[in-house]
Amino acid sequence: MLFTTCSSSSISPTIRIIQLTRRISSISFSSSRLLSNNKNLSSLSSKPNFYFSSSSSSSCKTEFLSSSSSRFSLVRSASSMASSQSGQAQSIYDFTVKDARGNDVDLSIYKGKVLLIVNVASQCGLTNSNYTELAKVYENYKDQGLEILAFPCNQFGSQEPGTNEEIVEFACTKFKAEYPIFDKVDVNGANAAPIYKFLKSSKGSIFGDSIKWNFSKFLVNKEGHVVDRYAPTTSPLSIEDIKKQLGSA
Repeated sequence: MLFTTCSSSSISPTIRIIQLTRRISSISFSSSRLLSNNKNLSSLSSKPNFYFSSSSSSSCKTEFLSSSSSRFSLVRSASSMASSQSGQAQSIYDFTVKDARGNDVDLSIYKGKVLLIVNVASQCGLTNSNYTELAKVYENYKDQGLEILAFPCNQFGSQEPGTNEEIVEFACTKFKAEYPIFDKVDVNGANAAPIYKFLKSSKGSIFGDSIKWNFSKFLVNKEGHVVDRYAPTTSPLSIEDIKKQLGSA
């Protein structure tokens, strides 16, 4: 049997018509797909862009942004998420707390200061000795750059039952406390203040991270990092590291 190869000139008119019809159909199908894709892109561009930003809890909330852009983008703000999680905070300056009147206090105002952070109580067996010595420590070092931040807490034997106003009056009247006293907080458990989650994760104790009792103390250096932690029974006047961090040792 003899096999021959057809040249383009030997193709019949009927076959040419069939080939042209197939090409036209292919071009039409491609155009339809392109139009469909353009329509989808147009539909997406008419929707608002959104991103995830931090909320007061560890979960994210979705915020919608008005946008004139034709792109539909999903952006996760990692830095914003990190700031909402105390475990990822870089320093004490990343936190905002409430003062005794309920006003926000950005702790970055203490940059360059050495901080002694204490959970206080008014009806504890350690109240008199700690409040008395805290006043002396503050008097000795406040002009050298020390600040004491007191956070009332009622989690230990319900020994801080008063209102913020009563707590401040007690500390200032009886013990001449001149350092700031903040809003009453929890220091342990699910509702622990973010600042205390940070303090505990930065410096645990030999008995675990949790705060054991009233008047636990954390020393923070001028860069906002926790350098040491002291037991409730540790005398404030005995903390020699305060002078070291101030540069006066």
